[in-house]
Amino acid sequence: MTTHSKSAEIFNRDFERTTWHDETLYFVRQKRDKAAFQIDDWELLRETASQIKFNVLSNLSEYLIQFEENALKNGIKVHWAADAREHNEIVFNIVSEYFEGNIPHDTFKGIVKSKSMLTEECHMNEYLISKGIEVVDTDLGERIVQLAGERPSHIVLPCIHWKKEEIGELFHKHLGTEKGNKDPKYLTEAARQHLRDKFLNRKVALTGVNFAVAVTGEFVVCTNEGNADMGTHLSDLHIASMGMEKIIPQRQHLSVFLRLLARSATGQPITTYSSHFRKPRDGQQMHVVIVDNGRSTQLGREDFRNSLKCIRCGACFNTCPVYRRSGGHSYHTAIAGPIGSILSPNLDMKANADLPFASTLCGSCSNVCPVKIDIHQQLYKWRQVLVKEGHTSATKTLMMKGMSKVLASPAVFKFSGKVGRMLMDKMPFMVNNSLNLWYKQREMPEPPKESFREWYKKNRK
Repeated sequence: MTTHSKSAEIFNRDFERTTWHDETLYFVRQKRDKAAFQIDDWELLRETASQIKFNVLSNLSEYLIQFEENALKNGIKVHWAADAREHNEIVFNIVSEYFEGNIPHDTFKGIVKSKSMLTEECHMNEYLISKGIEVVDTDLGERIVQLAGERPSHIVLPCIHWKKEEIGELFHKHLGTEKGNKDPKYLTEAARQHLRDKFLNRKVALTGVNFAVAVTGEFVVCTNEGNADMGTHLSDLHIASMGMEKIIPQRQHLSVFLRLLARSATGQPITTYSSHFRKPRDGQQMHVVIVDNGRSTQLGREDFRNSLKCIRCGACFNTCPVYRRSGGHSYHTAIAGPIGSILSPNLDMKANADLPFASTLCGSCSNVCPVKIDIHQQLYKWRQVLVKEGHTSATKTLMMKGMSKVLASPAVFKFSGKVGRMLMDKMPFMVNNSLNLWYKQREMPEPPKESFREWYKKNRK
């Protein structure tokens, strides 16, 4: 498997794209700041949301049971999945049972899906397609990357790494649009017409869940395109995939999270569509699949449990200097960026051991998080865990042990500093070469003529 650093190096070869990716995401970060600063009680909102989520994580089992009881009363069928495999099997069985009873065997079988990072995490699309069921992503960004055979690079802006010229070529190939036409309005209308047929002819819809209210048994789905509404309102079967941490205790708490979510994600005052699903309409089936998939393990890790507060706004992506310059696909996981780098090692520590090191630990991610997750501190703690568990490379382990010896001895530290300055001054080729990863991307600084200790000894009074 390619590591983050190797993938980021490939992404950075396209200087124009990397610069544009960086600037575009930081523009979204600036929109977030403007939206946040227009609210006098922004920090109170963040603290309130954080405390509500803290209460949820402390009483998660009770809230989940309460949600299930109320959802069942509302006529919603509730399923529990321990992991990704079980989630996919449950969805497949529900869909298969529906098709068996409602659609002739020779009729096309397919479902329309709105954006759901949980289904990406579970690799549900690939599973259902392997079973003969077509999955059509109806979020525009998701549909673009699906047509391209890619996965999303961002949890809110799935195709942020694509340029409009490239989308024009992709649509020409798959949707038959005019060759060379890159006008966003034209391409959006082409996608609308393409997806309209899918909405009208597929009677199974799958959505994610942004928030689930324990006391009412309802759930809320937030979109900017209305695709979740289109899919579910025209469907006879609605399946909602829900991470078990999506619970909030009461409906009134939605006012806190809905004010935070859109502002943090895109700088909007509110998401365009916040759709409440409480019970199926007459003749419709509604299912909720509640998924663990490592969340219980993360809940039991005292240093990392706060990561389950995440409401998937993507604000940490937009501010992170590493994510902006390396691209989402360099993280090789469903959820990229800073938050993904503390969630992914919990799922597979060995496979994702590189991700907590893909950070400057600047703390900007923690500063913008709407639910006040201590993201950069968790990244630092994950590094310690990974080193202790032996999941770092032999080279890194050897270098860290060497640095530990140097920093532990003032005499060795002083001697090493002198040798380093001499090499940089008299034999620059010893450090200015391809073996020095720092030099691959930067010019080495001019070596100082003396150390700080030497300067201080001469100049102190």
